[in-house]
Amino acid sequence: MSVSPLEQEPTQADLYRAMALALRVGELLLGSGEATETVSGTMRRITNAYGVPHCEADVNLSAITLSYVPADGSVPVTAERRVRRRLPDYDRLIAVHDMVAESSAKALPLDVAESRLREITRRVRVYPNWLLVTGLALVGASASILVGGGVPVAVTAFAATVLGDRASAWLAGRGVAEFFQLAMAAMLGSLVAVLLISFGATLRAEAVVVGAVVALLPGRLMVACVQDGIAGEYVTATARLFEVFFILTAIISGIGVTLYAAVRLGVPLSVENVPAAPLVLRPAQLLGAVGVTLAFAIALLVPPRHLLAASLGGGLAWVVFVQLYVWHVPIILGTAVSAGVVGLFGSAYARVTRVPSMVLTIPAIGSLLPGTALYRGMLELNLGHADAGLASLLQALSTALALGAGVILGTEILRAITGSDLTRRVRRPGARRPFVIRPAARRTRGY
Repeated sequence: MSVSPLEQEPTQADLYRAMALALRVGELLLGSGEATETVSGTMRRITNAYGVPHCEADVNLSAITLSYVPADGSVPVTAERRVRRRLPDYDRLIAVHDMVAESSAKALPLDVAESRLREITRRVRVYPNWLLVTGLALVGASASILVGGGVPVAVTAFAATVLGDRASAWLAGRGVAEFFQLAMAAMLGSLVAVLLISFGATLRAEAVVVGAVVALLPGRLMVACVQDGIAGEYVTATARLFEVFFILTAIISGIGVTLYAAVRLGVPLSVENVPAAPLVLRPAQLLGAVGVTLAFAIALLVPPRHLLAASLGGGLAWVVFVQLYVWHVPIILGTAVSAGVVGLFGSAYARVTRVPSMVLTIPAIGSLLPGTALYRGMLELNLGHADAGLASLLQALSTALALGAGVILGTEILRAITGSDLTRRVRRPGARRPFVIRPAARRTRGY
């Protein structure tokens, strides 16, 4: 009886190749914003599939380490890979998950898996660069409509977002740190609004700032941060939290510099003019919410076949949020519940279509990001209302955390009721017991 190449004991060279493959897969997943639990679990699936069992994966925000201690007492092996770029590409993310699924089912030899991964990393992006820039700008335009701006405001927000994005790209090409890239983008977005106000424009210029800010907010990182914390990956969760903190600080700094200069120069700014989304189910606001989701999905390179579902998720999130507001549910709690509905819907969709749930959930929460609270907080601080300004910034931070927690709660509800791909037991050919992809959760009981 012949033995399949995947069932043979790996040679030393194959051991190194399997670990290198797992490290490259982990780098792609972590760079796309996957949670630490998913990254480490997927890496172990790869090594188990190619005859390197009982590997230990250590994942943090900038490096991945994989260790293997052979059962025969030979020399242990440890390998590390640095994660230098974290640019989301959900089309490649889906392809990587498909490849891992085939490898775990022992349907993909090691050399074929290596070739597949090279093809995935070299594949042409699903959208051209000009459409990615347009998608990000449409986030700003749609968000300005969401908070009550009209067509002229949306066009202005589109231009301001493009200006900020191209300026940050220019700085990136010269090696300037990402902190200052984001600060420059936020500064230019708010500068456009300040110039419109100073020239006496009749349109709602403040909505331009909100649109430009929403395009910069790190919704993907906030969800991953909360997910890592809930899963017990506290080191990575803390690192992600600090990354979110510095991104928000950069955005706040950029807005703050512009508003400080505007107040000192006598530009008539007022907190009463800060736009807020009309929390009623009007067609314009629903269109804005769907537009934000669709634009975020394009910017995150979600494949075209999933754009409709993502847009429906964004519209559903907004409808639930507004209805909860009508029922006098507090804003932060309403945000968490709405995000929970998105997490539940996204996880169910992911199970049916066999894609990661973040392909839908991350774009769908775009309409709930706290752009207005951030702008209001910085304006109040620069107008001398320190207490009110800090309260608004705290509300923005609480809303961000509620978004992350709500998405994960929706996912965990579905997992608790029906189980999920990460919790099922897979019976491997010839195995004495099923391979558990995700072990039972820990029970500390407070001690």
